Amino acid sequence: MFAVIKTGGKQYRVAAEDVITVATLAGEPGDTVTFDQVLVVSNDGNTQFGAPLVEGATVTGTVVEHTRGEKVIAFKKRRRQNSRRKRGHRQDYTVVRITGLPGQSEKPKKAAAKKTTQETADVAPAATAE
Repeated sequence: MFAVIKTGGKQYRVAAEDVITVATLAGEPGDTVTFDQVLVVSNDGNTQFGAPLVEGATVTGTVVEHTRGEKVIAFKKRRRQNSRRKRGHRQDYTVVRITGLPGQSEKPKKAAAKKTTQETADVAPAATAE
């Protein structure tokens, strides 16, 4: 199961529990981020292509950290002119862990599982008493 999302002018192929580095997003580490621009959703061989987006599909993730990329140096030199210019740049990035995909079946909670077994236990003795 995977999806293709668009953020920061780029497209990313993501699956559950993937960690991706995207252009800077608002939010602190631990916050939840929602990606609304979903282009493709694939689930057990069934693939949905958007035109351009898949209707109602969202991908959720959690901000892990904010970081910076490697330094890129732009050096210009004009020969025989005694002219040089050196500039450096570091891009800001956000690291995101993908937590939810569209159409992904969620695991039942333990409390809900206990509650359903208690309900069936309560119903079964009442039916046998009659």
